[in-house]
Amino acid sequence: MSLINYVTQIQFDFGAVNLLKSECERLSIRRPLIVTDRGIRAAGILDTVLKVLERADGEMIYDATPPNPNEAAVREAVALYRQAECDGIIAVGGGSSIDLAKGVAVCATHEGPLQSFAVIEGGASRITAKTAPVIAVPTTAGTGSEVGRGAILILDDGRKVGVISPHVVPKVAICDPGLTVGLPPQLTAATGMDAIAHCLETFMSPMRNPPADGIALDGLRRAWAHIERATKEPTDQTARENMMMASMEGALAFQKGLGCVHSLSHSLGGIDPRLHHGTLNAIFLPAVVEFNRSAPSMRDEEKMERMASAMQLRQDTEISSALRDMTARLGLPTGLRALGVTREMFPRIVSGALKDHSHKTNPREASEADYLGLLEASY
Repeated sequence: MSLINYVTQIQFDFGAVNLLKSECERLSIRRPLIVTDRGIRAAGILDTVLKVLERADGEMIYDATPPNPNEAAVREAVALYRQAECDGIIAVGGGSSIDLAKGVAVCATHEGPLQSFAVIEGGASRITAKTAPVIAVPTTAGTGSEVGRGAILILDDGRKVGVISPHVVPKVAICDPGLTVGLPPQLTAATGMDAIAHCLETFMSPMRNPPADGIALDGLRRAWAHIERATKEPTDQTARENMMMASMEGALAFQKGLGCVHSLSHSLGGIDPRLHHGTLNAIFLPAVVEFNRSAPSMRDEEKMERMASAMQLRQDTEISSALRDMTARLGLPTGLRALGVTREMFPRIVSGALKDHSHKTNPREASEADYLGLLEASY
């Protein structure tokens, strides 16, 4: 039985951002570092946060989060955290800002480089309760990092790794669907497919966790029914609410582990940080679902049938084609070729995927040849 640990406090509602100051007070955070990106600042969301906090735009703001957060950005933000004598972090943005904030929370309070805390380096045991408290305010509906126990960060050596520990779970998640209304359509689509990937992959994981399975299927049902409307009718509040709920549910569930979709996207994202994680997940999903179909745990628990039901499909044989069709309808690329990925990159992608922490929780163990086949099928 895998770990069942749902301990994050979640404030979920339109207008929930207005609770930010009181949550800081509850956690005794008096000098928070705000970790965000320049897009959030330009969109005016940072101004909203500062108004709620009754704070002027000043020195305790790190707004240089890159699309794929890296070790250099962690170092910069840690230096600011220590210089300003901060006692907590408010992450405002998508998964990039929230994951960066988690990396800062660890590295600002522990000795050693970021690499030493990566799970593939045995770093989970090095992360302690000294980790700085994080309040997460997501502005996208995709990663669900606001309730996740891990951060995905690129090391100086180019590896995209997981920093995973119960101590990095944000102390509170403030989920305000209204903050996602201004998200551009393509980003709504890509992050939404990320949420769908989380729900599907964690459900397919062979680890036993029936509560997580139920949450993942509910998230899949919500996301599949509302992603098109959220993308094409961005002010639709019902669609935005359901997408944010699905995103959160995917992350609540993926403590079961993920699989080959994520081991491939983590590897490729480390090789080319310009590629969007959610877009990569959307491209890899159809091939990985078919690859997993024959796994014993998939057959024994009728997982294909249950996924098809949540997606309102007549037969489970339609899942992969439905995923590919949805990706196309949302205006996202459906193959790696469209992203400029070349076959010459395949061996390096496979090498990284085999070492990724998500590789171990796929329902069917993938070999080097299997990964090459998945890449070819996704090309």
